[in-house]
Order: sequence, then structure tokens, then C-alpha cells
Amino acid sequence: MRTVRRLLYSEILGAVLFVTVAFLALFYFIDFVEEIDDVGQGSYSVAKAALYCLMLVPGHLYELLPIAVLIGSIYAMAKLAQSSEFTILRTAGLGPGRALSLLAVLGIGFGALSFALGDVVAPWFDQHANQLRNNARRGDPVAPAGAQTAGAGAWLKDRREAPAGAMPPGERLDTIRVGRVLANGTLEDVQLFEFDADGQLLTRVQATGASVDGRRLRLVDAQVARWRADADGNLPAIEQLAQLDWPSTLTPAVVAAAVSPVKSMSTLNLYRYTSHLSDNEQAAQRHEIQFWKKALNPLAPLVMLALALPFAYLHGRSGGVSLKVFGGILLGISFVLLNNVSTHLGLLRDWTPWIAAAAPSVLYLMMSMAAFSWLVRNR
Repeated sequence: MRTVRRLLYSEILGAVLFVTVAFLALFYFIDFVEEIDDVGQGSYSVAKAALYCLMLVPGHLYELLPIAVLIGSIYAMAKLAQSSEFTILRTAGLGPGRALSLLAVLGIGFGALSFALGDVVAPWFDQHANQLRNNARRGDPVAPAGAQTAGAGAWLKDRREAPAGAMPPGERLDTIRVGRVLANGTLEDVQLFEFDADGQLLTRVQATGASVDGRRLRLVDAQVARWRADADGNLPAIEQLAQLDWPSTLTPAVVAAAVSPVKSMSTLNLYRYTSHLSDNEQAAQRHEIQFWKKALNPLAPLVMLALALPFAYLHGRSGGVSLKVFGGILLGISFVLLNNVSTHLGLLRDWTPWIAAAAPSVLYLMMSMAAFSWLVRNR
């Protein structure tokens, strides 16, 4: 059985590697052509554009891995069927269950690779690629680490209880606008609006910078305007403070998640940010669907291998390898389309997030098992 495993794995891995390299080369070329228009802005040179496109490769690999696994494994299975090698393996005792279990082990390996790419490698490279591009276009050939931009601005909500002795007592809702977040976690161009439980504006704070420090937001160079009249009916004058500590339930992870593109967020950051949105009664369905897609994506290569296995049971005279590979490409395209459509339908029709995320994989797994069972019984 070790020889059988080595044969199947070498054929599949070789085909998947070939398809993956071809796809990545194509996407790298497309990205590089798009970046050529921006060459010359600041210190953004051809070499930096090439490096930027190279740093996008892990993200493309994460997105393309299921399709590459499907096309490569279909090619390998069809090739084994056409040369009658798989028929010989079946005659030698390779049953359907054993073949499925061998591919399942390989699928788990691809799933682990997908998880590592999506949660660790791709987000890190995407963040540093954007830093490189933004700094170069601004004309900073070598920017200090703290001055590098980690993300664009965002709006945040923070629900908390009023401090003891504060008037009026009760719940507070802070709406915070962050203009920019630096790579070291520093916030720039911060505006904060404090509302009471009835939705009345109490305080507006404008600050040039801020940082999240424990259970507080440390604002620098803050201008504070209180919008509630005092006992004499006069509004207090605007205060200018060098530093202001503002109570907050925000964490650095939530702030970082808020300014990051949804597709480049890790599973853990998506979970944290989704929980924050739900706790503050904000719409979280888009991020919930993305969380479930991210969590279930490592299972996609396993589904793709199960979908490719029936091609090994087709007779050699039922069509050439090229025809079967073309069918695999169509299946891969249909999977990607259905995956995107289910996400948008889930948002429009208010589906349960995990159902919207899991529907394409479950559907294709059922199709593969049905085709596999039919071929085993009838061929």
C-alpha cells in the first residue's frame, strides 16, 4: 500500500504544483501590468512594483489553492485511468473506500496549508506589501517602522457604562472615527462623539493622535467640547488638553481589524471583530459570513479531491485527458462562482451565515459522492 500511496501522491502533487505555478505566474503578470501605471510616483520604481506583486503571491495562492487542487487532481486521475494504471491498482486490491481514505489524508494536508496561508502567511505579506507600496508612492524610500501605514480610516462604536459620578448616569455610546492607523498601533486624526442612552450628544473630542492602552483610549493633543449645558445654562468653553485618558472597551486587535480589508483578516481577528460588532448592535452579517468562509475554507481542498476521484473510474475510451481537464476547469469556475453568489445571496436574503458559507462545499461534496457511488456500482 505504501507503493500505491507514493504513486497517487506523486502524480497528484506534481500536477497540482504545475497548475499552481501556471496560475500564480498569470496572476503575477496581471498584477505587474496594473502596477506599471503607478511606477514613477514618488520613489515607486519597477523593482518595487515587482517586489510588491511578488508579496501578493501568498494571497493569490490561498484563493487559488482549491481550484488548483481540483484541476491538478482531475488531470492526475484521468491520466491514471487512461493508461489503465488505476484499473491495475483496483485489480491489485485498491477498493473505493481505501482510495477515498488515501485522498482524504492528502486533502487534510492541503487543508493545513490553506489554513496557514489564510491565517498567517497571506495577511502578513499583504500588510507589508501595502506598506511598501504606500510609502514608496509617498516618496519615502525607507520609512521608519512606526511611520508605516497599516490601514486606512474606519468608524468604530464603543458601548460602556458611565463612570461613577458622571451626569447623566447610565449607558454611554461612543462613536469614534479613526483617520489612519500606523503599523505600531498609533491612531491618527481621531474624532470621538459621546452619546447618552437617549442618543443625545454629550461630548465631542478631536485629537491628533491616540493609542489603545488597556481599558482606556489615550488621546494626544485633544480638543474637548461638551454639549450639555451647565447649571447656569451656558455651555462650557472648549478645552485644549495635551493628553486625555478616555474610558474604552476597545482593544488593539479590534481597532486593527476595523481598518483591515475583510479578505486579509485572519480567522481569529474576524471572530473578535464580529463579536465587537454584535456587542455594539451593529450589522455583523458580512463579517460573520466571511468568518465562516475562512473557517471552512481548509475543507475545500478535501472536497475538490473527492470531486476528482470519480474521474479515475472513467474508462480510457470515454474521452481524452484534455477533455476531462477542461471539465475540471469548468467545475472549478462554477465552484468559485457559486461561492461568491452564495455570499451575496446570504447578505441579500439574510441567511444564517454558516449556511451561506458552507452551502457550495456541501453541494459539491454531495455531487462528488453521488458520482463516485454511481461509478463504483456501474463500472
